[in-house]
Amino acid sequence: MGFIEEMKWRGMIHDMMPGTDEALNKEMTAGYIGFDPTADSLHIGSLVQIMTLVHFQRSGHKPFALVGGATGMVGDPSGKSQERNLLDSNTLDHNVACVKKQLEQFLDFDCGDNSAEMVNNYDWFKEMNLLEFIRDIGKHITVNYMMAKDSVKSRLETGLSFTEFSYQLVQGYDFYYLNKNKGCKVQLGGSDQWGNIVTGTELIRRKGGGEAYAVTTPLIKKADGSKFGKTEGGNVWLDKNRTSPYKFYQYWINSSDEDSAKYIRIFTLKTQEQIQEIETKHNEEPHLRLLQKELAKDITTRVHSEEDYKAAIDASEILFKKGDEAIEALKGMTEAIFVDVFEGVPQAEVVKLQLEAGISIIELLCDKTGFLKSNGEARRALKENSISVNKEKVDETKKVLSSDLIDGCYILLQRGKKNYFIIKAV
Repeated sequence: MGFIEEMKWRGMIHDMMPGTDEALNKEMTAGYIGFDPTADSLHIGSLVQIMTLVHFQRSGHKPFALVGGATGMVGDPSGKSQERNLLDSNTLDHNVACVKKQLEQFLDFDCGDNSAEMVNNYDWFKEMNLLEFIRDIGKHITVNYMMAKDSVKSRLETGLSFTEFSYQLVQGYDFYYLNKNKGCKVQLGGSDQWGNIVTGTELIRRKGGGEAYAVTTPLIKKADGSKFGKTEGGNVWLDKNRTSPYKFYQYWINSSDEDSAKYIRIFTLKTQEQIQEIETKHNEEPHLRLLQKELAKDITTRVHSEEDYKAAIDASEILFKKGDEAIEALKGMTEAIFVDVFEGVPQAEVVKLQLEAGISIIELLCDKTGFLKSNGEARRALKENSISVNKEKVDETKKVLSSDLIDGCYILLQRGKKNYFIIKAV
């Protein structure tokens, strides 16, 4: 299956320049996507473009991943309501290195003729001065042409600096440079990049007379209208230090049926037949959420690891597990996963030294934490066998010790099925 055909059935084509499909079917073609290094990690919004390059390479073409060390210093106005803060060169260098490492997880950089390559546009802009740029590049694109772009028009009322106005010329030169020096004939990107990409094809046509094509993917939106890739806590990042594998897994497992059907086409490498089979089984027993489970498993494993996926599963099921299985799962939790799972649960601090001598369960439930209102309420709850410490039922004789701490930090109190309280040792 050709690249465009593959992208179409996955719902990943928004705009395409005439002749693109024919050019790609004729021969192995080099193409690129630019990635913004304004953070030291990409997020799942970037995953759409990463998967585009993955499919491009799997279709036999040569992918270039451009990390914008130079354009990161300028700032793309596309989709932005205000100008962002610009980063210093040291921060950008660090971010570029981190982004490169993440891209290497997905693309094959050692597979022969169509091996992926990483490029940084700072390498060709660092020696170029302003006069050279406006003489050799600026004269080929008119101001009228640049003003007609949506990314410019949408900002005229609120204000657009010359720095951001010039962005489309800088990105256009990227395409020209890669076309001339690396043989890149196709630029790919999100639909908000169409104007910038077309500026590049126009520059190639006017300045070099070479072949150039453009393909964009649709911007992903959730069925409920909320923004894809965002949670109450902000972006869902690919770096586990920014978004834990547990929270990453939760984002996908909690997606709606409608969204999951779209995501499994965009973010996995499963075939049409495999996806149709999953959807058929899901529709027969939708309460089992097979579609969400397959989606979350595939993406969490590829972005993180099989081990991280299994840990996320264990953490997700901890609230529903009982008996020895629950106790063992809780004991094996790291502090980071524990904090993620029980985020928002009320908590109190207890001095760790006091736990070494032991604190009676009644004192811990009332005086030390305020979890229960009185000693009388605590005794009644204990007699009802409704109190658990780290998922293990306890009675009045229980003394809570430092050995009960999960990963040396926490104790989980529970009354009944859903009433949780956390003790943090300090």
